[in-house]
Amino acid sequence: MALALHDLDEVIGDHTGLARAALEYTRLMKRLVDTGKEPGFSAECWAPVAELVAVDTFERIGPFKEVMNWAEYAAFLTQWAQASEWECSFRRVTETGSLVLLELEERSTTGGFSSTVNSATTYEYDADGKVIHLAVYLQMQLPAPETLASYEGIKITQ
Repeated sequence: MALALHDLDEVIGDHTGLARAALEYTRLMKRLVDTGKEPGFSAECWAPVAELVAVDTFERIGPFKEVMNWAEYAAFLTQWAQASEWECSFRRVTETGSLVLLELEERSTTGGFSSTVNSATTYEYDADGKVIHLAVYLQMQLPAPETLASYEGIKITQ
């Protein structure tokens, strides 16, 4: 049985604590991706997201097991936002201790390639409520080879 999809704005008010923080992070990401096509958009434009993360210790592990620190992630996001359209729908969020699991349906178009994926992202927070670790898990159709080109030069763990 599939979970019903909802707009983030419909459900964000139903959540508090770190679950709400993960939803706010996602809503901010959407706003910034939407502005990514504007002239002058750069890695510095991610400063509002940087305020939500522990930039000195932050680590993101992506769907291909690529590992990025904050600077690498901001550069990756910049390239992606400049070339992509992205939106998401809420499935569910679970919070336990300093961990949040956020499940979304994500829809994106990059360079004429459109995809819809189910994502589950874990957010780990430090004692100050800053994100220290993101791990992204996706269910998706196999991407076209040109889609993977944006990962060139990114360190992949084995």
